[in-house]
Amino acid sequence: MSSYPALAIRTHLNGGVSLCRPTQDQPATTLDSPAIGVMTDLTRVAAAVASPNTTVDEANHYMMRRGVRMLLVLDEQELLTGIVTATDIMGERPVTLARERGVRHSDILVADVMTPANRLDAFDLRAVQGACVGHVVTSLQRSRRHHALVIQQDASGGIEVRGIFSLSQIARQLGTPLQLPEAADSFAEIEAALVR
Repeated sequence: MSSYPALAIRTHLNGGVSLCRPTQDQPATTLDSPAIGVMTDLTRVAAAVASPNTTVDEANHYMMRRGVRMLLVLDEQELLTGIVTATDIMGERPVTLARERGVRHSDILVADVMTPANRLDAFDLRAVQGACVGHVVTSLQRSRRHHALVIQQDASGGIEVRGIFSLSQIARQLGTPLQLPEAADSFAEIEAALVR
């Protein structure tokens, strides 16, 4: 490591040391801000991923270490097979499956509880580039989803995941809570929603 000399170290930072703050030219995120600003861009941030054969306990620990609530699930060829969320892992489904199969909770796999790729919502990057945060929030709330993927065409003409929208991340950036609408409990509520 001799080609990398050590940096000079300042010691004894007592009193009078302040913190850097975001520069004033960075506007606060609002519903009218560009949607691209609240997207987790996978060209800048490494995706949090799991294998379908990962146990739900391992996936949960990995989510906690990464500070995320969703993992992209990739097969052996590194192709998307689905997503798994903290709700999928901590909800009733793993408990029910363990009871039905007569196994321990720790034996349940991500593949057992994930949402398969063919049931995922995705936005095209071109649509996102012209959209506002409010468009994304409305879309997530209307579809009752906490997450949505952003896709683009890759160099060979295939489809690749470029980014992720997370309702909880958008809420943090807006500084306001965002909720999904409650599911309709009765036929009358469903009918009223359809009439609107």
